[in-house]
Amino acid sequence: METLIADPIETRLAHRLAALRAERGWSLDQVAERSGISRTTLSRLERAETSPTAALLGRLCTTYGRTMSRLIAEVEAEPIRLICAAEQTVWTDPETGFRRRLVSPPAAGFDAELVEATLPAGATIAYAAPGVAGLEQHIWMRAGILDLTVEGTMHRLEPGDCLRFRLFGATVFAAPGPDPARYVLVVCRP
Repeated sequence: METLIADPIETRLAHRLAALRAERGWSLDQVAERSGISRTTLSRLERAETSPTAALLGRLCTTYGRTMSRLIAEVEAEPIRLICAAEQTVWTDPETGFRRRLVSPPAAGFDAELVEATLPAGATIAYAAPGVAGLEQHIWMRAGILDLTVEGTMHRLEPGDCLRFRLFGATVFAAPGPDPARYVLVVCRP
């Protein structure tokens, strides 16, 4: 028997994924077909027996029509106005080491979210599709180099650069190194 994940946010995330499936009346097989993730993996994710990678969460967000930040925010407590650094949710992809801090998470009455991200040198994350098509996004580089491919066009971002776009297709984030890519992501709801 597998041990459940002890991290409370991972456990709440697992429960939220199960609730999203139940809200739609979908079986594990239906979610597997829509997401391309095996039924076994989905079951283990929903039972908090394993942590999802950024790529898996990206595919599930696409399936459920959510941004990753919104999904993570849905497992947090009631939103507050002042989000102190010590209270900001941090999620780390167990596969790549990608670290995502929800500086200003999605909340009722606000149209934007602010995310601080760190992609380790040499790491790559690919998303086949956005969680919600057409979202306005701004990426502001703080340190390192990020090769960001948006819908087939690669952009090299260096410290101080800002790339803004509306996302409808695939993206690939790559940190060629030698240092981690650190950037701020602003996502605006339509």
